[in-house]
Amino acid sequence: MKIRLLLLSLLFSLVSASALQAQPKPEKEEGEEETELGDKMDRMGGAFRKLKRQAADASKNEESLKLVATIRESAEASTHLEPARKADIPADAQAKFVTDYQAKMKETLAVIDELAAAFKAGNNEEAGKLIAKLGEAQKAGHKEFKRPSKKK
Repeated sequence: MKIRLLLLSLLFSLVSASALQAQPKPEKEEGEEETELGDKMDRMGGAFRKLKRQAADASKNEESLKLVATIRESAEASTHLEPARKADIPADAQAKFVTDYQAKMKETLAVIDELAAAFKAGNNEEAGKLIAKLGEAQKAGHKEFKRPSKKK
């Protein structure tokens, strides 16, 4: 009887463990291409999500600074790239579109630098405000510069 109970609990824990494994990254939708800019933005987004969760915890400021550095590095590299949506814009407006994108990314870099300074100073309240500002800029930037996804 004890062996059956032990085997049953072992089987249950194996099934549970396999269900808890990390799920693979979802594949891009059909027609959605993978770009270098998209990869940089994905990296920046992952670090930003983690940063939002821990920003209020002053004991994690060192780790937060590392996340800010990752975000800054990706944002800096993204500034020199062009959004895929540029191809959807009329040819006479493409140069202005790219210039506007680069200007917004430079504004974002300035806020990221302020965020790093807030964490270095231990001002987590100010860091929280700057994270909210970055979140709003992210939403506005994606609306303006990101190619809309083609949902079925």
